[in-house]
Amino acid sequence: METATIFAISIAAIVIAVTGYSIYLSFGPPSAELTDPFEEHED
Repeated sequence: METATIFAISIAAIVIAVTGYSIYLSFGPPSAELTDPFEEHED
């Protein structure tokens, strides 16, 4: 494989991994610890 192809596949894999981890943090079990700042400062 050419260097450019390996580089493009690596960048795509990193982007997909970061996106998956972000979705896991937002909607998975760790989301129970998240707080809504708008609800905390409601007047």
